[in-house]
Amino acid sequence: MSKLSSLAFFLVCAASWARADEGMWTLDNLPVRQMRQRYDFAATPQWLDGVRAASVRFNSGGSGAFVSPNGLVITNHHVALGQLQKMSGEKSDYVKEGFFARRLSEERPCPDLELNVLVSTEDVTGRVLAAIGRSASEAVQNSQRKAEISRIEKESFEKTKLRSDVVELYNGGRYHLYRYRKYTDIRLVMAPEAQAASYGGDHDNFVFPRHDLDMAFLRVYEDGKPLRSPAYFKWSKDGAKEGELVFVAGHPGSTDRLETIKQLEFKRDFFLPARLKELALRRKALAAFAGRGPEAARRARNKIWGIENRFKALSGELEGLGDAGLMAAKKSEEDSLRAAAAAKPDISSACAGAWDRIAAAQAKRAIRFKDLRYRGTADSRLAEMAQTIVRYAAEVEKPNDQRYEEFRDSNLDSLRLELFSPAPIYADLEEAMLALDLKESLDELGPDNPYVKAALGGKEPEVAAHELISGTGLADPERRKKLVAGGRKAVSASSDPLIVWARGLHPLYRELRQWREDELESVEALDGGKIAQARFAVHGLSAYPDATFTLRLSFGKVAGYEEGTSKVPYKTTFYGLYDRAASFDNQPPFDLSPLQAQRRGDVDLSTPLNFVTTNDIIGGNSGSPVFNRGGEYVGLIFDMNIPSLVLRYAYTEDRARAVAVHSSAILEGLRKIYRMYSLADELVAP
Repeated sequence: MSKLSSLAFFLVCAASWARADEGMWTLDNLPVRQMRQRYDFAATPQWLDGVRAASVRFNSGGSGAFVSPNGLVITNHHVALGQLQKMSGEKSDYVKEGFFARRLSEERPCPDLELNVLVSTEDVTGRVLAAIGRSASEAVQNSQRKAEISRIEKESFEKTKLRSDVVELYNGGRYHLYRYRKYTDIRLVMAPEAQAASYGGDHDNFVFPRHDLDMAFLRVYEDGKPLRSPAYFKWSKDGAKEGELVFVAGHPGSTDRLETIKQLEFKRDFFLPARLKELALRRKALAAFAGRGPEAARRARNKIWGIENRFKALSGELEGLGDAGLMAAKKSEEDSLRAAAAAKPDISSACAGAWDRIAAAQAKRAIRFKDLRYRGTADSRLAEMAQTIVRYAAEVEKPNDQRYEEFRDSNLDSLRLELFSPAPIYADLEEAMLALDLKESLDELGPDNPYVKAALGGKEPEVAAHELISGTGLADPERRKKLVAGGRKAVSASSDPLIVWARGLHPLYRELRQWREDELESVEALDGGKIAQARFAVHGLSAYPDATFTLRLSFGKVAGYEEGTSKVPYKTTFYGLYDRAASFDNQPPFDLSPLQAQRRGDVDLSTPLNFVTTNDIIGGNSGSPVFNRGGEYVGLIFDMNIPSLVLRYAYTEDRARAVAVHSSAILEGLRKIYRMYSLADELVAP
């Protein structure tokens, strides 16, 4: 019997869109009746406003929360890992050794971190749809759609000075304008050693029981002083209890629960197998690079951890889409919606052919799949910066509503923060990764492919990568700033080898992106919107939208689960951490961090460490606060278990669990292991 057979049965037999504790809900469309029936809870406007203002989005990917009135933010160690890596060097390795600022003067600025706090949302669906000429081709309609979105964002940004993003919800069924207050003066306060934060390494990743202190603290500054937080979660010393109703507020990245069966089949047959192959290639290459010595291993560490995590997650997703029962359940859902829509003449005419056109777009995507997949250089920061600079110079000369999305006026500040980052760039790692990207393009596309010819210029990948990286000056952020300030003239005149190389690739990039937008994006956005309208007509707004890296609220309970014939507890304790280390003779990756080992005698071993809940989450929720009905902070989301890996496509609460650090464990760790007494006192101050 398939591992997912119970999930498939659950999907087929369910009578409503929202089932059990399912849903990553927008704050303006909560399942009020469902929460009242299951948990006797009703969220007041004041409660929701406090949740919104206390929730933080890490623009680099991840979530967090204000936990004091002095701008203190908590997130995961692995969410802050990129900044820790950029702030480290050969002499100070904050990833391995941890970072501990015991007073404000010791807090260190993060090089390129942006935090967002949602201020307001506005439904702009009518305005976006009104700008689309229904008699025009889908490619023209898509251009009209995006142009209106850019105008809305620009008007909002100029009026409010807030980051303004129009977000597509329900796969094109709704468009909402999200306004954020943006913070970029972010300083590191505390992060434990990596071994304590990710105890057990990849072996324990996506499993439970767990024993991790996956936490990090940062502080938001404004005008050189700690921010007076407009709202924050008050800390619970006791933390989560078994069976308790808890909420998660965070920014889940993306889900595909509303996609058509043909879109899911494409992911199963093309995207996921290719992505896993790519990750395996990079894992091997990075292992070889790390083998050069301790410093090389340190430089490659962040990439290696990310690849290991992604490989495990995508393997679970592929297993889910490979389950016949799950796919049959998804097809049954789609067939039911199509039949219900067909029975309503006004809806039937509005969405006629939408599913078939999306299916045809997947066939087109398959034909050009290798071009879409293997023209990238994302493994090299310098190569990506060079191409961004070339595109920047070309795009900013255009009217705002005709630019690529990332170069609209409302996005430029965030783009420049990343582009001009002072974080160190390592030429040896850059060269190795660019050579990998170029060789992959050659192997997958062949030597006669136009992109391969332009990217390699007849050279071997290793030779081309060496010449480009050794000759460029783009590692200096001041060089990057001057090129951007000089505009098209400076970029066209530049003799920097990476800029010259990027200029040569630019026409090919534009052609492929235009094809993708005209032939794929236009169909999926416009026809996806028509399917969404059919869903609204049949089910109303009882469904939640797929995740879009925007603020969502999920609800659930603290609960263990059954694994085969075994019962998994709802929590672990520090007893379990020290026992697990002893059971493996304290050998890596199950060895204790130095401070955990040294201060064992100080720790109350009965303190809860990690716990699990039925909350519906996905990647991007890392760092999200777990809080109770009183708005008290009881835990820190940091992972999911193996049965949760299929949550990208469907939810079940029988075994899928969100994994969190207990609020009591955070206090115990701060006081007893790290002796960060003032930080712990700040959390529980009245």
